[in-house]
Amino acid sequence: MTQELTDTILRVVERAPQWLKRDLDAKDPVARIRAEESLAAMIADAFERQTDAAA
Repeated sequence: MTQELTDTILRVVERAPQWLKRDLDAKDPVARIRAEESLAAMIADAFERQTDAAA
């Protein structure tokens, strides 16, 4: 993984809302899946913005 990719993911995780961080550790599978999907969408959006900025 490149440093740029790592930095992008780290920025997304650092800015993630508190509910998302809490739900990633939830015992409730529905809450955990919702948090995982939300985080994945946030990371994908960050990559898309990074790609658009480079173009």
